[in-house]
Amino acid sequence: MSSKTLFMPDEVHAYVVAHSVRETAAQRALRAATSRIPGAGMQISPEQGALMQVLVRMLGAKRYLEVGTFTGYSALCVALAMPAGGRLVCCDLSDEWTSVARKFWRKARVDSKIQLRLAPALETLDALLREGQAGRYDLAFIDADKQNYQNYFDRCMRLVRRGGVIAVDNTLWSGHVADPRRGDPDTQAIRAFNRRLHRDKRIDVALVPIGDGLTLAFKR
Repeated sequence: MSSKTLFMPDEVHAYVVAHSVRETAAQRALRAATSRIPGAGMQISPEQGALMQVLVRMLGAKRYLEVGTFTGYSALCVALAMPAGGRLVCCDLSDEWTSVARKFWRKARVDSKIQLRLAPALETLDALLREGQAGRYDLAFIDADKQNYQNYFDRCMRLVRRGGVIAVDNTLWSGHVADPRRGDPDTQAIRAFNRRLHRDKRIDVALVPIGDGLTLAFKR
């Protein structure tokens, strides 16, 4: 969540976008369409999409797993950066919002790369493990209900290969994680998740202040 990087002056954000984002017409059209619907702030920022494309190319990623798809901008960014044989599995619950995603995936001609699974994400992740997909994914992205972040991460750790990356969105949570006055369940869940990842010796971790905070976990 956050259609722009928080804590950044608007003029600096505009400069970052102008000097780092290379969107296609389909990406621009999807962001414009999403901006007109309720919950538009759940879409990742264009600069975060550009970072994810760089990660795909750095990793040579051919298999991508996404927990929380919304209107499909993050998946579109990844699909465009992947080679022709790339495959994406996207987990979401909403047929309404992912119908927007499917429209723009088709427009960008990347829909053949993407398998959308509409079901509770934990069910889908467990099904992938039963299907023998452990260690098969190069990159995973988690951007769904915050109180299940640790559960999603634990399963993604099994599904992502050694040397792969798990990216987790909203880990600054509008700065609430650093505000001791905030004690709501989502904020507490993200704080606990951030503490656990910092102590997790299976990964190298960086919390990047882009969007609403993006944690990158490199699986050793």
